Amino acid sequence: MNRKSAWAVIAGVLVIIVVTTLIDIVLHLTGVYPSMGQPLNGPLAILATSYRVVIGVGGAWLTARLAPDKPIKHALILGYVGVFLGLVGAAATWNRGLGPRWYPIALVLLAVPQCWAGARIFELQATQR
Repeated sequence: MNRKSAWAVIAGVLVIIVVTTLIDIVLHLTGVYPSMGQPLNGPLAILATSYRVVIGVGGAWLTARLAPDKPIKHALILGYVGVFLGLVGAAATWNRGLGPRWYPIALVLLAVPQCWAGARIFELQATQR
């Protein structure tokens, strides 16, 4: 993987992590989410999953946009990074009672499809130009 390819994937990872973290912080500070370390209930986990999917699609779109070639391949690599990070997160939090058990599993399962969707959106937009 060359520098431009690596940068495309790293940029997607950074955007996804930074934006989701900022939204999480805002939701905690505004009282939508319980205080840090307290568990999320099912509806709040659905909310978190929903905006993570949207942000993941956006991060994959950015990765595809920055990719020197093969935008879907680059976005799928981002998705595989997401699967890895999701598995690490699931393992680290599994027995901590921070929310429903389906939540980290959903993040792992949705990582690749959402990244494919982001790249596909980029490709569709590029062909319309």
